[in-house]
Amino acid sequence: MRKPDDLQGWVERSFGHAFATPALCETAVTHRSAGADHNERLEFLGDSILNCAVARMLFDAHPLADEGALSRLRASLVSGETLAQIAGELGLGEVLRLGPGELKSGGFRRASILADALEAILGAIFLDAGFDAAAKAVARIIGPRLSDLPAADALKDPKTRLQEVLQARGLALPTYTLTSVSGDPHAQAFIVTCEVPVLAVIAVGEGASRRRAEQLAAAKVIELLPAELRVRA
Repeated sequence: MRKPDDLQGWVERSFGHAFATPALCETAVTHRSAGADHNERLEFLGDSILNCAVARMLFDAHPLADEGALSRLRASLVSGETLAQIAGELGLGEVLRLGPGELKSGGFRRASILADALEAILGAIFLDAGFDAAAKAVARIIGPRLSDLPAADALKDPKTRLQEVLQARGLALPTYTLTSVSGDPHAQAFIVTCEVPVLAVIAVGEGASRRRAEQLAAAKVIELLPAELRVRA
């Protein structure tokens, strides 16, 4: 754990913001395992700030994109995976305040903890200096990724892609059937079949949630489609 003055310097270098109320910043990097004054409320606030700021950036950067495309682009930028990657690049794990248990289990590397703390810092900046300051911080850490975004259509999930390619040919939509659920309540495995009867195509997906299993099954079905349909999916 860095000293408070080191923490402020890190925040200023990483987010371009100097806190008028340093205690906000200290709370933002404090995990619930480290004490009662933790960052979960700030994370809740920062999540909304992040989504709004990124939405405005994309709105300006893609004037011809429709709502669906903008939503997919935003989802890719504010995903837990992307935020954890940014947090790692900034060295956020080095300034986190974690309880002994989380320290021992490597919580400073855990993606969910890093992503939540990043959002908490944005929430803290908002409370410290307002939305414009928080939006500038968002632009600083996420703006460079705008130029690397794939085409919006490439971000469509497999279920959507499969549905759209079948609808375009006037074919019936696929059916999804939950075939089994196993494991303890906190670590369940779902198995789902996805079938396109008119094409005699069927595939099975397994995931930690029913939605994830459906997506994986749909992705496998896409790979089994006739070539003229697969290239459009």
